[in-house]
Amino acid sequence: MKIYNTLTGKKEDFIPLEEGKVKIYVCGPTVYNLIHIGNARPMVIFDTVRRYFAYKGYDVTYVSNFTDIDDKIIKKANEDGSDAGEVATHFIEECNKDMDGLGIGKDMIHPLATQVIPEMIEMIQTLIDKGYAYESNGTVYYRVRKFKCYGKLSGKNIDDLEAGHRDIKVAGEDDKEDNLDFVLWKPKKEGEPAWPSPWSDGRPGWHIECSVMAKKYLGDSIDIHAGGEDLIFPHHENEIAQSEAANGVPFAKYWMHNGFLRIVNKEGEFEKMSKSLGNFLTVRDVSEKYPLEVLRFFMLGAHYRNPINFSDELMESAKNGLERIKTCLTRLEELGTKTGAEGMSEGEQEKIKEAEVFTKRFEDAMDDDFNTADAVASVFDFVKYINTNTDENSSVEYAKTLHDRLCELMGVLGLSTDTGSDELLDEEVDNLIQERNEARKNKDFVRADEIRDLLIEKGIILEDTRDGVRWKRK
Repeated sequence: MKIYNTLTGKKEDFIPLEEGKVKIYVCGPTVYNLIHIGNARPMVIFDTVRRYFAYKGYDVTYVSNFTDIDDKIIKKANEDGSDAGEVATHFIEECNKDMDGLGIGKDMIHPLATQVIPEMIEMIQTLIDKGYAYESNGTVYYRVRKFKCYGKLSGKNIDDLEAGHRDIKVAGEDDKEDNLDFVLWKPKKEGEPAWPSPWSDGRPGWHIECSVMAKKYLGDSIDIHAGGEDLIFPHHENEIAQSEAANGVPFAKYWMHNGFLRIVNKEGEFEKMSKSLGNFLTVRDVSEKYPLEVLRFFMLGAHYRNPINFSDELMESAKNGLERIKTCLTRLEELGTKTGAEGMSEGEQEKIKEAEVFTKRFEDAMDDDFNTADAVASVFDFVKYINTNTDENSSVEYAKTLHDRLCELMGVLGLSTDTGSDELLDEEVDNLIQERNEARKNKDFVRADEIRDLLIEKGIILEDTRDGVRWKRK
């Protein structure tokens, strides 16, 4: 397996720090609004990376944080007349709903920045003790020039750099020793949440949060650190400076970064989507037009390091492609229940062996820096093979074997294999409602309740009116 390492600028063989185990940290969202589809891309991409490592037999520990204290969160709280904690809690809940819709796996750790304040203070003190940080009027700064390898991830020359960090200016900014130095701890302003520290009542800078959460949940050295390419500098560069100075060992062996998601502007040209430009679509916006599984499938249709253009036309294409796969699955399910022959014939056994090539192509694509575009192409080739090599005479075992193999590949991509084949038809709903009415007339309330529960389970909402029972789907 090869991974493109931003740190070295080339593809490298993946060799884990500990055999059979993979430790991954992915920078998560700052929760002051609904996540937009640009936020969703790294969530989808690196969840797929996690799934593939698990598919290959690795024991994966995956951490993706929520930044739940930030200037933007405080600003949102002030606008809403609430507090920062309430804003963060609300939008974390909303983000979790969107991640569920996107098929983001549950087998991961989602720490909050505010949960590790003591550990941040400890790391900052370590940096001070080692001479990498200093306090000035309650603010603690990192000495950038003290870290001799600064710029090794971004390729930036320290002599050409100006202060380019995201921290809002605070009291004491003019007391920095060097314009390049960035904030580790900032004193509170009136009305802001704050925590006690040896330097001031205040809160941490943005960069220290991820260094500490990665250390707490994964250790001093990790296999993979990932995020959007906009985080390479200054965020990830500063994480390296903090973590390696404090811990004395390399922070992350491999650095992975996904490309931007671009959206059409008023001039009809694609541009980077961001909240700062005001040209963003939230995941919730997209969910009003498409199942979020389609958005995931759309994102997997391009290599993660390439920029990806978002449009209704491309989403429609993804929707049609996903339906094509689901139709194949439905057909295999029908063959698996309606055919007479149970065991595979010799010819079918030979075709199953031939079909192994599609799994091999899928794995080759994923082994080559997680090329999901080619992996998806191999799935489409497999679907074509299935459609041309099955018919009403296919055996149950043959159909089921093909079905299970296709489902396995879909699972690696984080795509549902639910074809909706168990969804009730309108006629079936009407018949069940009629049966329920008869049961109620006959005082067979047990059966009436059974039917009601079945309809609810299938997403059917019943409404009793003067004209009888009406129903609709959720």
